[in-house]
Amino acid sequence: MSTLILEGLSKNYGEVEALIGVDLNVGDGEFIVLVGPSGCGKSTLLRCIAGLEKQSAGDIRIDDRSITGVQTRDRNVAMVFQSYALFPHLTVAENIAFGLRIRRTDKSVIEERVAHAAGLLGLGELTGRYPRELSGGQRQRVAMGRAIVRDPVLFLFDEPLSNLDAKLRVQMRTEMKALRQRLGITSIYVTHDQDEAMTLADRIVVMNNGRIEQIGTPMELYDAPVNLFVAGFMGSPPMNFIELHRKGGNSGAQLETASGQPVPLPERGLSPGVRSVVLGVRPEGLRIDDGGPLKGTVEVVEPKGSETQVFVRLDDLHLLCVTAGKRATFQPGDPVGIAFDATESHLFDTDSGQKITTEKGTAA
Repeated sequence: MSTLILEGLSKNYGEVEALIGVDLNVGDGEFIVLVGPSGCGKSTLLRCIAGLEKQSAGDIRIDDRSITGVQTRDRNVAMVFQSYALFPHLTVAENIAFGLRIRRTDKSVIEERVAHAAGLLGLGELTGRYPRELSGGQRQRVAMGRAIVRDPVLFLFDEPLSNLDAKLRVQMRTEMKALRQRLGITSIYVTHDQDEAMTLADRIVVMNNGRIEQIGTPMELYDAPVNLFVAGFMGSPPMNFIELHRKGGNSGAQLETASGQPVPLPERGLSPGVRSVVLGVRPEGLRIDDGGPLKGTVEVVEPKGSETQVFVRLDDLHLLCVTAGKRATFQPGDPVGIAFDATESHLFDTDSGQKITTEKGTAA
Protein backbone atom coordinates (compact mmCIF):
# COMPACT_ATOMS: atom_id res chain seq x y z
CA MET A 1 0.00 0.00 0.00
CA SER A 2 1.12 3.56 -0.67
CA THR A 3 0.47 7.24 -0.10
CA LEU A 4 -0.14 9.79 -2.85
CA ILE A 5 0.62 13.52 -2.62
CA LEU A 6 -0.32 16.14 -5.21
CA GLU A 7 1.17 19.61 -4.79
CA GLY A 8 0.10 22.58 -6.90
CA LEU A 9 -0.89 20.36 -9.82
CA SER A 10 -1.94 22.33 -12.89
CA LYS A 11 -2.71 21.37 -16.47
CA ASN A 12 -3.20 23.78 -19.36
CA TYR A 13 -4.33 23.09 -22.91
CA GLY A 14 -3.20 26.31 -24.53
CA GLU A 15 -5.22 29.03 -22.80
CA VAL A 16 -7.64 26.53 -21.27
CA GLU A 17 -6.87 25.75 -17.61
CA ALA A 18 -8.07 22.20 -16.96
CA LEU A 19 -6.46 21.94 -13.50
CA ILE A 20 -5.54 24.87 -11.28
CA GLY A 21 -3.24 24.39 -8.28
CA VAL A 22 -4.66 21.08 -7.06
CA ASP A 23 -3.37 19.93 -3.64
CA LEU A 24 -4.36 16.52 -2.31
CA ASN A 25 -2.95 14.07 0.26
CA VAL A 26 -4.17 10.47 -0.02
CA GLY A 27 -3.45 8.17 2.91
CA ASP A 28 -2.15 4.61 2.79
CA GLY A 29 -4.99 2.32 1.67
CA GLU A 30 -7.46 5.20 1.36
CA PHE A 31 -10.24 5.16 -1.25
CA ILE A 32 -10.72 8.66 -2.70
CA VAL A 33 -13.59 9.48 -5.05
CA LEU A 34 -13.42 12.48 -7.40
CA VAL A 35 -16.79 13.95 -8.33
CA GLY A 36 -17.92 17.01 -10.22
CA PRO A 37 -19.74 18.09 -13.37
CA SER A 38 -18.54 17.22 -16.86
CA GLY A 39 -15.42 19.21 -17.71
CA CYS A 40 -14.46 19.93 -14.10
CA GLY A 41 -11.04 18.26 -14.48
CA LYS A 42 -11.52 15.01 -12.58
CA SER A 43 -10.53 12.69 -15.45
CA THR A 44 -7.65 14.99 -16.41
CA LEU A 45 -6.38 14.75 -12.83
CA LEU A 46 -6.56 10.96 -12.98
CA ARG A 47 -4.68 10.88 -16.28
CA CYS A 48 -1.95 13.13 -14.89
CA ILE A 49 -1.48 10.73 -11.95
CA ALA A 50 -1.28 7.82 -14.40
CA GLY A 51 1.22 9.65 -16.60
CA LEU A 52 -1.11 9.66 -19.60
CA GLU A 53 -1.08 13.48 -19.45
CA LYS A 54 1.91 15.65 -18.56
CA GLN A 55 1.07 18.25 -15.94
CA SER A 56 1.95 21.87 -16.69
CA ALA A 57 3.07 22.55 -13.12
CA GLY A 58 3.22 20.92 -9.69
CA ASP A 59 4.46 17.62 -8.35
CA ILE A 60 3.10 14.09 -7.93
CA ARG A 61 4.65 11.84 -5.28
CA ILE A 62 4.01 8.24 -4.36
CA ASP A 63 5.54 7.24 -1.02
CA ASP A 64 7.62 10.47 -1.03
CA ARG A 65 9.11 9.57 -4.43
CA SER A 66 8.38 12.10 -7.13
CA ILE A 67 6.97 10.48 -10.25
CA THR A 68 6.75 13.74 -12.19
CA GLY A 69 8.26 12.97 -15.57
CA VAL A 70 8.33 9.21 -14.93
CA GLN A 71 6.94 7.11 -17.79
CA THR A 72 3.53 5.51 -17.26
CA ARG A 73 4.93 1.99 -17.40
CA ASP A 74 7.37 2.81 -14.59
CA ARG A 75 4.85 4.29 -12.14
CA ASN A 76 3.41 0.92 -11.08
CA VAL A 77 -0.16 2.21 -11.14
CA ALA A 78 -3.10 0.27 -12.60
CA MET A 79 -5.96 2.00 -14.38
CA VAL A 80 -9.46 0.67 -15.07
CA PHE A 81 -11.29 2.62 -17.76
CA GLN A 82 -14.94 3.16 -18.60
CA SER A 83 -14.36 0.98 -21.67
CA TYR A 84 -13.52 -2.62 -20.83
CA ALA A 85 -10.85 -2.69 -23.60
CA LEU A 86 -10.75 -6.50 -23.66
CA PHE A 87 -9.18 -8.47 -26.49
CA PRO A 88 -12.06 -10.39 -28.16
CA HIS A 89 -9.79 -13.22 -29.37
CA LEU A 90 -8.37 -13.93 -25.88
CA THR A 91 -10.05 -15.88 -23.08
CA VAL A 92 -10.78 -14.40 -19.68
CA ALA A 93 -7.58 -15.88 -18.28
CA GLU A 94 -5.54 -14.61 -21.23
CA ASN A 95 -7.02 -11.12 -20.95
CA ILE A 96 -6.22 -10.96 -17.24
CA ALA A 97 -2.69 -12.23 -17.85
CA PHE A 98 -1.94 -10.00 -20.86
CA GLY A 99 -0.04 -7.28 -19.00
CA LEU A 100 2.09 -9.84 -17.20
CA ARG A 101 2.91 -11.70 -20.41
CA ILE A 102 4.23 -8.61 -22.22
CA ARG A 103 6.43 -7.98 -19.17
CA ARG A 104 7.78 -11.52 -19.58
CA THR A 105 6.67 -12.54 -16.08
CA ASP A 106 7.42 -16.14 -15.15
CA LYS A 107 4.64 -18.50 -16.27
CA SER A 108 4.10 -19.98 -12.81
CA VAL A 109 3.71 -16.49 -11.33
CA ILE A 110 1.21 -15.58 -14.04
CA GLU A 111 -0.89 -18.67 -13.36
CA GLU A 112 -0.86 -18.01 -9.62
CA ARG A 113 -1.84 -14.35 -9.93
CA VAL A 114 -4.55 -15.02 -12.52
CA ALA A 115 -6.07 -17.74 -10.35
CA HIS A 116 -5.99 -15.44 -7.32
CA ALA A 117 -7.59 -12.51 -9.18
CA ALA A 118 -10.23 -14.73 -10.80
CA GLY A 119 -11.14 -16.12 -7.38
CA LEU A 120 -11.44 -12.64 -5.84
CA LEU A 121 -13.70 -11.47 -8.65
CA GLY A 122 -15.90 -14.57 -8.91
CA LEU A 123 -14.53 -15.46 -12.34
CA GLY A 124 -13.05 -18.85 -11.43
CA GLU A 125 -15.46 -20.82 -13.61
CA LEU A 126 -15.30 -18.34 -16.50
CA THR A 127 -11.57 -18.24 -17.22
CA GLY A 128 -11.96 -20.25 -20.42
CA ARG A 129 -14.69 -18.07 -21.91
CA TYR A 130 -14.30 -15.24 -24.40
CA PRO A 131 -15.53 -11.65 -23.81
CA ARG A 132 -18.48 -12.14 -26.18
CA GLU A 133 -19.75 -14.87 -23.85
CA LEU A 134 -19.78 -12.60 -20.79
CA SER A 135 -22.25 -10.09 -19.36
CA GLY A 136 -21.31 -6.44 -18.95
CA GLY A 137 -20.61 -6.91 -15.27
CA GLN A 138 -18.41 -9.92 -15.92
CA ARG A 139 -16.43 -8.01 -18.55
CA GLN A 140 -15.84 -5.19 -16.10
CA ARG A 141 -14.58 -7.71 -13.56
CA VAL A 142 -12.12 -9.06 -16.13
CA ALA A 143 -10.84 -5.52 -16.67
CA MET A 144 -10.41 -5.16 -12.91
CA GLY A 145 -8.65 -8.53 -12.76
CA ARG A 146 -6.15 -7.36 -15.35
CA ALA A 147 -5.30 -4.46 -13.03
CA ILE A 148 -5.17 -6.57 -9.85
CA VAL A 149 -2.62 -9.08 -11.18
CA ARG A 150 -0.10 -6.31 -11.72
CA ASP A 151 0.14 -5.87 -7.94
CA PRO A 152 0.14 -2.06 -8.29
CA VAL A 153 0.87 0.52 -5.59
CA LEU A 154 -2.12 2.58 -6.75
CA PHE A 155 -5.48 1.85 -8.40
CA LEU A 156 -7.03 4.46 -10.72
CA PHE A 157 -10.67 4.03 -11.80
CA ASP A 158 -12.21 6.22 -14.51
CA GLU A 159 -16.00 5.79 -14.32
CA PRO A 160 -15.73 1.98 -14.54
CA LEU A 161 -19.43 1.29 -13.96
CA SER A 162 -21.03 3.92 -16.18
CA ASN A 163 -21.68 1.51 -19.07
CA LEU A 164 -23.73 -0.86 -16.91
CA ASP A 165 -27.50 -0.78 -16.43
CA ALA A 166 -28.86 0.58 -13.15
CA LYS A 167 -29.43 -2.77 -11.41
CA LEU A 168 -26.03 -4.17 -12.40
CA ARG A 169 -24.33 -0.92 -11.41
CA VAL A 170 -25.71 -1.26 -7.86
CA GLN A 171 -24.56 -4.89 -7.71
CA MET A 172 -21.07 -4.05 -8.99
CA ARG A 173 -20.82 -1.15 -6.56
CA THR A 174 -21.38 -3.53 -3.67
CA GLU A 175 -18.87 -6.00 -5.09
CA MET A 176 -16.29 -3.24 -5.57
CA LYS A 177 -16.64 -2.07 -1.99
CA ALA A 178 -16.16 -5.61 -0.67
CA LEU A 179 -13.18 -6.10 -2.98
CA ARG A 180 -11.41 -2.91 -2.03
CA GLN A 181 -11.89 -3.71 1.67
CA ARG A 182 -10.11 -7.03 1.06
CA LEU A 183 -7.31 -5.61 -1.08
CA GLY A 184 -6.70 -2.38 0.84
CA ILE A 185 -4.90 -0.76 -2.11
CA THR A 186 -4.79 3.05 -2.26
CA SER A 187 -7.34 4.05 -4.90
CA ILE A 188 -8.56 7.11 -6.82
CA TYR A 189 -12.01 6.70 -8.37
CA VAL A 190 -13.68 9.11 -10.80
CA THR A 191 -17.45 9.16 -11.14
CA HIS A 192 -20.36 11.49 -11.82
CA ASP A 193 -22.68 9.18 -9.84
CA GLN A 194 -23.24 10.55 -6.34
CA ASP A 195 -24.54 7.22 -5.05
CA GLU A 196 -21.25 5.60 -6.06
CA ALA A 197 -19.31 8.37 -4.36
CA MET A 198 -21.31 8.21 -1.12
CA THR A 199 -21.18 4.41 -1.03
CA LEU A 200 -17.55 3.75 -1.93
CA ALA A 201 -15.50 6.67 -0.66
CA ASP A 202 -13.47 7.10 2.49
CA ARG A 203 -13.29 10.73 1.40
CA ILE A 204 -14.85 12.60 -1.51
CA VAL A 205 -13.14 15.35 -3.49
CA VAL A 206 -15.64 17.73 -5.12
CA MET A 207 -14.18 19.50 -8.16
CA ASN A 208 -15.40 22.43 -10.24
CA ASN A 209 -13.67 24.32 -13.05
CA GLY A 210 -10.32 22.66 -12.41
CA ARG A 211 -10.26 23.41 -8.69
CA ILE A 212 -11.11 21.46 -5.55
CA GLU A 213 -14.17 22.92 -3.84
CA GLN A 214 -14.21 20.65 -0.76
CA ILE A 215 -12.68 17.45 0.59
CA GLY A 216 -14.34 15.37 3.29
CA THR A 217 -16.09 12.17 4.25
CA PRO A 218 -19.40 11.50 2.48
CA MET A 219 -21.43 12.66 5.47
CA GLU A 220 -19.24 15.74 6.06
CA LEU A 221 -19.98 16.91 2.54
CA TYR A 222 -23.66 16.05 2.85
CA ASP A 223 -24.18 17.65 6.26
CA ALA A 224 -21.69 20.54 6.12
CA PRO A 225 -21.13 21.82 2.57
CA VAL A 226 -18.82 24.84 2.45
CA ASN A 227 -20.58 26.59 -0.41
CA LEU A 228 -23.60 26.60 -2.70
CA PHE A 229 -21.87 24.50 -5.35
CA VAL A 230 -21.10 21.59 -3.03
CA ALA A 231 -24.51 21.86 -1.36
CA GLY A 232 -26.27 21.68 -4.71
CA PHE A 233 -24.05 19.00 -6.21
CA MET A 234 -24.04 16.48 -3.37
CA GLY A 235 -27.36 14.79 -2.75
CA SER A 236 -30.04 13.33 -4.98
CA PRO A 237 -32.41 15.07 -5.15
CA PRO A 238 -30.25 18.13 -4.45
CA MET A 239 -30.61 20.60 -1.62
CA ASN A 240 -33.44 23.13 -1.91
CA PHE A 241 -32.35 26.77 -2.17
CA ILE A 242 -34.56 29.73 -1.23
CA GLU A 243 -33.45 33.31 -1.84
CA LEU A 244 -34.17 35.47 1.20
CA HIS A 245 -34.04 39.22 1.69
CA ARG A 246 -33.60 41.06 4.97
CA LYS A 247 -36.35 43.44 6.03
CA GLY A 248 -35.94 46.01 8.79
CA GLY A 249 -32.86 46.90 10.85
CA ASN A 250 -30.48 44.48 12.50
CA SER A 251 -32.54 44.56 15.68
CA GLY A 252 -35.75 42.68 15.06
CA ALA A 253 -34.99 42.18 11.37
CA GLN A 254 -36.59 39.28 9.57
CA LEU A 255 -35.86 37.32 6.43
CA GLU A 256 -38.47 37.07 3.69
CA THR A 257 -38.83 35.35 0.34
CA ALA A 258 -39.12 37.41 -2.83
CA SER A 259 -42.89 37.11 -2.57
CA GLY A 260 -42.87 38.47 1.00
CA GLN A 261 -43.30 35.24 2.96
CA PRO A 262 -41.49 35.57 6.31
CA VAL A 263 -39.00 32.81 7.17
CA PRO A 264 -38.30 32.31 10.89
CA LEU A 265 -34.58 31.80 11.48
CA PRO A 266 -33.97 32.74 15.14
CA GLU A 267 -30.56 33.69 16.58
CA ARG A 268 -28.72 33.48 13.31
CA GLY A 269 -26.42 36.32 14.39
CA LEU A 270 -26.06 37.73 10.89
CA SER A 271 -23.81 40.76 10.62
CA PRO A 272 -25.62 44.10 10.06
CA GLY A 273 -24.32 44.45 6.50
CA VAL A 274 -25.95 41.24 5.24
CA ARG A 275 -29.07 42.14 3.26
CA SER A 276 -29.73 38.93 1.31
CA VAL A 277 -28.87 35.27 1.77
CA VAL A 278 -29.69 31.86 0.33
CA LEU A 279 -31.37 29.35 2.63
CA GLY A 280 -30.50 25.72 1.93
CA VAL A 281 -32.56 22.79 3.25
CA ARG A 282 -32.38 19.17 2.11
CA PRO A 283 -35.68 17.52 1.03
CA GLU A 284 -35.79 15.39 4.19
CA GLY A 285 -35.36 18.56 6.26
CA LEU A 286 -38.68 19.94 5.00
CA ARG A 287 -42.11 18.66 5.99
CA ILE A 288 -45.58 19.43 4.76
CA ASP A 289 -47.47 21.04 7.63
CA ASP A 290 -50.58 23.21 7.34
CA GLY A 291 -49.15 25.41 10.08
CA GLY A 292 -45.80 25.83 8.36
CA PRO A 293 -44.56 29.37 7.68
CA LEU A 294 -44.10 28.80 3.94
CA LYS A 295 -47.16 28.45 1.72
CA GLY A 296 -47.22 26.83 -1.69
CA THR A 297 -49.02 24.55 -4.12
CA VAL A 298 -48.23 20.93 -4.94
CA GLU A 299 -47.01 20.71 -8.53
CA VAL A 300 -45.63 17.18 -8.95
CA VAL A 301 -45.81 14.00 -6.84
CA GLU A 302 -43.22 11.24 -7.40
CA PRO A 303 -43.77 7.96 -5.48
CA LYS A 304 -40.43 6.18 -4.89
CA GLY A 305 -41.69 3.13 -2.99
CA SER A 306 -40.01 3.71 0.38
CA GLU A 307 -40.87 7.43 0.26
CA THR A 308 -42.66 10.04 -1.82
CA GLN A 309 -41.08 13.18 -3.24
CA VAL A 310 -43.50 16.08 -3.35
CA PHE A 311 -42.56 19.13 -5.42
CA VAL A 312 -44.16 22.29 -4.10
CA ARG A 313 -44.28 25.57 -6.01
CA LEU A 314 -43.46 28.28 -3.50
CA ASP A 315 -43.44 31.18 -5.96
CA ASP A 316 -42.24 31.97 -9.46
CA LEU A 317 -38.60 31.41 -8.40
CA HIS A 318 -38.77 28.37 -6.17
CA LEU A 319 -39.88 24.77 -6.67
CA LEU A 320 -39.12 22.84 -3.47
CA CYS A 321 -38.66 19.09 -3.15
CA VAL A 322 -40.09 17.67 0.08
CA THR A 323 -39.57 14.07 1.22
CA ALA A 324 -42.86 12.68 2.53
CA GLY A 325 -44.03 9.25 3.70
CA LYS A 326 -44.40 6.39 1.22
CA ARG A 327 -48.20 6.53 1.54
CA ALA A 328 -48.46 10.30 0.98
CA THR A 329 -51.67 11.15 -0.90
CA PHE A 330 -50.99 14.71 -2.06
CA GLN A 331 -52.30 15.71 -5.46
CA PRO A 332 -51.15 18.40 -7.90
CA GLY A 333 -52.92 21.65 -7.10
CA ASP A 334 -53.23 20.99 -3.35
CA PRO A 335 -52.40 24.09 -1.24
CA VAL A 336 -49.91 23.16 1.48
CA GLY A 337 -47.78 24.67 4.19
CA ILE A 338 -44.10 23.82 4.59
CA ALA A 339 -42.17 23.77 7.85
CA PHE A 340 -38.52 23.04 8.56
CA ASP A 341 -36.10 22.69 11.45
CA ALA A 342 -33.77 25.70 11.51
CA THR A 343 -30.96 23.52 12.91
CA GLU A 344 -31.09 21.39 9.75
CA SER A 345 -30.75 24.38 7.42
CA HIS A 346 -27.81 26.30 5.97
CA LEU A 347 -27.28 29.93 5.02
CA PHE A 348 -25.08 30.98 2.12
CA ASP A 349 -23.84 34.37 0.96
CA THR A 350 -25.78 35.40 -2.12
CA ASP A 351 -22.79 36.91 -3.92
CA SER A 352 -19.88 34.61 -3.04
CA GLY A 353 -21.86 31.40 -2.54
CA GLN A 354 -19.85 30.66 0.62
CA LYS A 355 -21.52 29.30 3.73
CA ILE A 356 -22.23 31.98 6.34
CA THR A 357 -20.89 31.52 9.85
CA THR A 358 -22.74 33.30 12.64
CA GLU A 359 -21.10 35.71 15.08
CA LYS A 360 -21.19 32.95 17.70
CA GLY A 361 -19.00 30.80 15.43
CA THR A 362 -21.61 28.16 14.65
CA ALA A 363 -22.42 27.23 11.09
CA ALA A 364 -25.53 28.92 9.80
